[in-house]
Amino acid sequence: MQQKIQKTSPGNSQKNLPGEKAEKLKSGPSAKKGGTEVVMPSKTHASRWMEKLKREKWINPKKQTSHRTHDKTGVGKSSKGSSMRPGTSTKTITTGKISETKTKGEDSKTSASTTTSSKVSAVQKKSKKKVSRVSESLAVRFPGVQKISSSEVGCVSEMSTQEKLADKEFDEVEELDVDHEIDQQSLSAPEKLLEDKEGNRYGDPQLRIRCYLEACVFIDDVARAQSCLLSYHRQLSKRMHLSISAYNIVMRMWAKRGSFNHIRRLFVLIEEAGLKPNVASYSAALECMGRMPECQTWIIKRCLQQMEVDGLSVDDVFRQCVFKKDEREMVLRAVRLVHPEYQPSVSKDQPVCSLPLVKQFYAEVLLHYITLRYIAFQKFGISSIVNRELLATQRKHWEKALLQTLKEKKLILSSNSQKSWSTCIYPYLCILDDQDYVNIMLQGLDKLSPSGESLLIMAEEMGNRVYNLYSIRQKSHSQMIEKLGSIYNLYSELLANDTEVQTNGMLPRECWASLEMQRSSGPSLLSDDTPWPMVLMVQLGSFLVDLMVRELKIWSNILNPAQEKKLIPVLYHMYTFRSNHKIGFIKPHPIVTQIQRVATETKLTFDSYVMPMLCPPVPWTSPKSGAYLLTPTKLMRSTDGAIQHQLLLEKSRDEDLHAVLDSLNQVGSCPWKINKPLLDIIISIFNDKGNDKLCIPPPLSEAPEVPRFNPHDPSYTQVEKAYMKREGIKAKKKVAEMHSLRMDALYKLSIANHMRDEIFWFPHNMDFRGRTYPRPPYFNHLGSDVTRGLLLFAEGQPLGPKGLDWLKIHLVNLTGLKKRSSLAGRLEYAESIMEDILDSADHPLDGRKWWMNADEPWQALACCMEIANASRSPDHTKFISYFPVHQDGSCNGLQHYAALGRDVIGATSVNLMPCELPQDVYSGVAQQVEEFRARDAEKGLKIAQVLEGFISRKVVKQTVMTVVYGVTRYGGRLQIEKRLKEIDDFPKDYIWDASHYLVKQVFSSLKEMFTGTREIQEWLTESARLIAKSGRTVEWVTPLGLPIVQPYHRIKNQTVSSGNSVRKTTSRDENSMKQKNAFPPNFIHSLDSTHMMLTSLHCYRAGLTFVSVHDCYWTHAVTVDIMNRVCREQFVALHSQPILEELSGFLLKKYCSRPP
Repeated sequence: MQQKIQKTSPGNSQKNLPGEKAEKLKSGPSAKKGGTEVVMPSKTHASRWMEKLKREKWINPKKQTSHRTHDKTGVGKSSKGSSMRPGTSTKTITTGKISETKTKGEDSKTSASTTTSSKVSAVQKKSKKKVSRVSESLAVRFPGVQKISSSEVGCVSEMSTQEKLADKEFDEVEELDVDHEIDQQSLSAPEKLLEDKEGNRYGDPQLRIRCYLEACVFIDDVARAQSCLLSYHRQLSKRMHLSISAYNIVMRMWAKRGSFNHIRRLFVLIEEAGLKPNVASYSAALECMGRMPECQTWIIKRCLQQMEVDGLSVDDVFRQCVFKKDEREMVLRAVRLVHPEYQPSVSKDQPVCSLPLVKQFYAEVLLHYITLRYIAFQKFGISSIVNRELLATQRKHWEKALLQTLKEKKLILSSNSQKSWSTCIYPYLCILDDQDYVNIMLQGLDKLSPSGESLLIMAEEMGNRVYNLYSIRQKSHSQMIEKLGSIYNLYSELLANDTEVQTNGMLPRECWASLEMQRSSGPSLLSDDTPWPMVLMVQLGSFLVDLMVRELKIWSNILNPAQEKKLIPVLYHMYTFRSNHKIGFIKPHPIVTQIQRVATETKLTFDSYVMPMLCPPVPWTSPKSGAYLLTPTKLMRSTDGAIQHQLLLEKSRDEDLHAVLDSLNQVGSCPWKINKPLLDIIISIFNDKGNDKLCIPPPLSEAPEVPRFNPHDPSYTQVEKAYMKREGIKAKKKVAEMHSLRMDALYKLSIANHMRDEIFWFPHNMDFRGRTYPRPPYFNHLGSDVTRGLLLFAEGQPLGPKGLDWLKIHLVNLTGLKKRSSLAGRLEYAESIMEDILDSADHPLDGRKWWMNADEPWQALACCMEIANASRSPDHTKFISYFPVHQDGSCNGLQHYAALGRDVIGATSVNLMPCELPQDVYSGVAQQVEEFRARDAEKGLKIAQVLEGFISRKVVKQTVMTVVYGVTRYGGRLQIEKRLKEIDDFPKDYIWDASHYLVKQVFSSLKEMFTGTREIQEWLTESARLIAKSGRTVEWVTPLGLPIVQPYHRIKNQTVSSGNSVRKTTSRDENSMKQKNAFPPNFIHSLDSTHMMLTSLHCYRAGLTFVSVHDCYWTHAVTVDIMNRVCREQFVALHSQPILEELSGFLLKKYCSRPP
């Protein structure tokens, strides 16, 4: 709320604006203090800025029009009554000659004395303007404070050089003529100006401004931060890029220095920007008052009164604000000067999630990098040792060169005042030590593939490393690490004692929140630092890459002294084409690649946040806090530059997200260990040239040779040359694929070997649909058959009476056989092959090798070993098993569609209805397609006759599975074509025709089998089409309260300034086609994730170990029956909700101006 202050002392009366009556505004109660009459407005009174805009625009339009016609190109006018911003004089100071506005009939001559007089007048008015603005700010936000004199405005005791520069910046904020801007205002201007614009179309610039200001504050560059803020505030066209958070960042900077003059000036700027101070703004003001040696209590009282007028309380400050270092204590000191007995109110009652699906449920270390040994334990020759020493020597030279050049570049950038702040990366080069940047660059060189890497990807990875390290430094700088460590130690002790947690009935999130509330003093654990946008990471990373390209050199004769000696670049920046797009590419010199290859170093270096955690993850308590202790982690993964998801999550009520957060905490709290016997077998095969059949990639020594020929050799015909060229391209592609697969396996096995004696955890987050994923990317239970076979639960359970049977059933499931057999039939088959099972466990590499023919051979071998150990134990019911048993869904997408449409026939096909034998929808579709084929073959259709005997479950499975997720006929044809190519006996000439015919029959079969599915899909697609047609993104809320927005946008190129030309694509406009086509599959995925989360919550309450791979649920053998029951109960509970009706209501409310 705004307040109008009028001085009664002579000589200080305010001039009225044109058309303004010279009388007091009486919209509220008045008070007097020190000769000043304070008139309090009503709560509906508009801001002073909008008041003046309206008066200038509507009360006196004729006068404004006349001024505009006098000088349409002038920046400002000296005529009395011209349209200026509020709180300023009616004179604009120009940087050139001062000229007066003339009418058409006047002479334009100006004497020297007039010019001198104008300059003197300008300086005087500037000084008056400064005093007026600062005093108005003080009066509006802190009523009752006397107007200050010119000498008091600029007086800050013992100001530093940077503070003086920043103070000067305040003085130089010149107000531009706003006539043109006023013409652009609509009748809805007040709402637009008063709204904080975070999250709208200015979101990207706002993020970059806040990141820049935070970096300047972090390195204590006061003048640079102040200059950036004021450069945007000066111009209305750019002022919209400033959010209230940007002003608050600078305000907190001045609060640290106890500079109250700068604080109240910033309140003036906030008001002029049409923004409303929030709780963080008042927190900074109170912090400043707390740091002032002798702050008068009546100033604090007026500040608290103004907070109350704005609908805020002191309790809001302590509940909502994020404090660093001693900020909390300083605010509390200021408040206690007025209210000595005040104690911050911390609510001990946490809000409870009241969503229908879970209402009953709720009613009831700091290392940055990790180095580990290479798993290939071959002996190293003299050549390897020599090259390793040579590489170490070169690294020292490169490190020295990079360090020196980085310092020189920073010195140049620091003195380059002409460079726009938006392209200046100097502050970001000061947030870490110089050695940290050099280490990041050298690690980027070590990880660079011999075939090179996209400049964009390489720059993004380096920028992300800088950001992660900077984020950790920020937390250390805010002094919250000690407090975090104390709370985490207590939390870990509670987790170690499960009975205590269960006795208190507390979930991990509730336990953490309780511990945090008990230690509410000191810095906040929640960070309010702005996440870096992707464009900024690319800009900073490209600078580092450019530094490497320019400065890293190596002698050309380092491997062959007979060659000419000269310095050559280690890296080359070149261009290549991908999908008809020209992209930058960074490639190492072959000499460097050869040295690295021959050196065969024995260590791999990983960032700590890509490794499994050796301690339990921090529970998710909000969208901003969870998973790792210090490394920043997003609750919801998003595409580059997309911020809508985070904004939606932050706007949601805390209690509405509790079920989602608790589910993530549950799946992330499961401890794991390595299956060491299996790991040793896999490593032995890996070091013995691998095995393609067992998915162990062979080394490059087994790669096909690239054919070499001289294209100018006349002995080759043109046809032969073309053939040799094609074969060469194929061979190079094969070599690149083999290298990629080999390195992927090397990473996974090296991590597993590093963790072989450890217990570890996988922290989780989710994608925009709510599907959960482990954060460590290289090694987790969502990986390949090899990775899954290596993982065991760290906590064991006795098998019990039925556990061994479930292990045997699970083994049969892994073989891919007996898909349509009952559980009893599968168990009977397992008993019949016990000899093969035991032989596989005892002699995996030199026995009958039965396990190698399974669909999932490594998981099958691990299960054989578990069955052998359990069956040979004295009492298998008491055998402690760590083995995870899987229960996979039957085409979950079709299950959800059948349940939504109450489709009995479709539900029977996907095992939602009771049957004597399990139904296999893929076999059913294959059988239906075979009937269609036989009918067409009888009619003489050639392709139907060719396909006889080739239609199988495997051919149609992928297409059936993905139809419900939006696959088109074109995509389905490619899937079937790939399966047909895998059949050796199928005639290759008929592959295209056969795949085209089969995809048509698959779609026809599904349409007959699932009548309701297509209708629901069409309704979802049409709804999304209409929404996208209006230019908006499709949003919905899952039954668990998770807000979802589809992140599909049209791509717009944005150039990032650096030494190398980098083009970063960012999202701007909605992609209507993707919004329409992706809605049905994404909606079904969100229901599938909801079902998984419900199952995980109730399994946790039942005391079960539970993890999932989307629609495949894992638990101990002894608890499979309980998990199956919970799974079915929660599926029924989910689809007992009016899901489609609620979705329809949500879409109508959000996207329709009025109901139809």
